[in-house]
Amino acid sequence: MDADLRSIAEKFYAPENIESVKVFKNRAIVTLVNVDEDAVKAAALEQELLQLPEIEKVSIVYTAARQNEDDHHWKIAGVKKIIAVASGKGGVGKSTTAVNLALALADLGKKVALFDADIYGPSVPTMLGYEDVAPVSYDGKTFQPFENLGLKSMSIGSLIPRDTPLIWRGPKACGALQQLLTDVNWGEIDIMVIDMPPGTGDIQITLAQQVKLNGAVIVSTPQDIALIDAVKGVNMFKRVEVPILGIVENMSYYLCPKCGHKEFVFGEHGAKETAEQMGETFLGEIPLNIKIRSYADGGTPIVYAEPDSLFSEAYRQIAQKIIDKI
Repeated sequence: MDADLRSIAEKFYAPENIESVKVFKNRAIVTLVNVDEDAVKAAALEQELLQLPEIEKVSIVYTAARQNEDDHHWKIAGVKKIIAVASGKGGVGKSTTAVNLALALADLGKKVALFDADIYGPSVPTMLGYEDVAPVSYDGKTFQPFENLGLKSMSIGSLIPRDTPLIWRGPKACGALQQLLTDVNWGEIDIMVIDMPPGTGDIQITLAQQVKLNGAVIVSTPQDIALIDAVKGVNMFKRVEVPILGIVENMSYYLCPKCGHKEFVFGEHGAKETAEQMGETFLGEIPLNIKIRSYADGGTPIVYAEPDSLFSEAYRQIAQKIIDKI
């Protein structure tokens, strides 16, 4: 019966536009997909179906095609993989870690972009040496990314004066981030690193849901208070079904430059133990060292300034683990 009804419907509509034809209590229900409503055509189909003795009523339903899983994500042209570098709280060196990991990924042969989503405290322009430089737009619609130290990057910090606070609520902040992410001519990028805002608020959740992330890296120090918030960060990404690539322990220990002694200033192996307890990957340790801070503040992060240092090697080892996981 349904097959006979479908053959009648196909006189009026293409087969691919007929989602289903069913009969329920002498009513024929024709469901059409991706078809503009046409009253004349619909009436003609209805009249022909009513010629059948089994059919007393006809309903024609118009629907749109079901969206693909990725249709709701912000479209970032040319970018193959995207990872978030996040932290449950501020002050753990997340941005410094994000910048150095991006440089380490580039050292390993990847075309890398760095996006500064830390909208209330953007630091990428300072760390990559283009503070107070405005972005360029050739067409008045899209921006050209900054290209410094072998990375392509963009930051809200390049659009506002350094000392100007952004007093934006979530929707406006998220709208600005979407525009910056999607209206930049990134070109061909293997891996984009997003420096997330610290915490687990509205902006972080929106980014995790709207950007098709291939994984998240959680940065913490060994301190108990930082680890508590790191766990919250892990759980937030899990709830929005973003894979956890692992946990990085920043400021893991102080390495004496004279004798090589390790001093565990903030506690010992806290992030590693937390990762093991949660069943997550421990990606590695970054020592506490004044060079890491001073190079970042000066616009040439340590992976670029001293590529052969043990600190740079620590970032490259973590970067390699990330590549292997994505």
